[in-house]
Amino acid sequence: MPTEPLTFLVSRRVDPARQQDFTRWMLAGETLAAGFDGFLGAGLFAPPPGDDTWQIMFRFADEASLAAWMHAPERSSWLAAGTHLVQASEARCASGLDSWFTVPPPRWKQAVAVWLAFFPVSLLMNAVLGEWLAGLPLLPRVLLSTLALTPLMVCGLIPLVTRLLRRWLQADTPFGLKEKGGADFSCG
Repeated sequence: MPTEPLTFLVSRRVDPARQQDFTRWMLAGETLAAGFDGFLGAGLFAPPPGDDTWQIMFRFADEASLAAWMHAPERSSWLAAGTHLVQASEARCASGLDSWFTVPPPRWKQAVAVWLAFFPVSLLMNAVLGEWLAGLPLLPRVLLSTLALTPLMVCGLIPLVTRLLRRWLQADTPFGLKEKGGADFSCG
């Protein structure tokens, strides 16, 4: 059974006076990660005005390729070289729907967010196309409705709803795992 890609998400607080040094150090880390099998990409997101927390993500094809990078001596050396730039660092792994959230909220909150996106679109589709779809046998009816709604939900509405509900989704949610320099951190 194929495994799904994993996203390693890191939040790092950086002194604003050290942001240029931090950016150079992070780009070196992205270049390092790119040399590992299974690397799919990385992103560095600057904090909004008035904040000092950067968001970083590394994406790997599977758990084995992420683990190889996480436990690599080169990564440990790179982390050690940047310790003076980072005031605090927290990290976690995500896959599937979890990767839409900086910090995954409880599953019930995720379910509410998905339902809030799905219900109005499903209602609208049934109001507009319901009579036409009702004349079709069950299998084609469900096939057509899911083919129409799934891309709309995944590419547009769920990200929109999670962005609109971000504060509620993140409220009272612990950040995640503390990064421990690489060698002893596990996503599994």
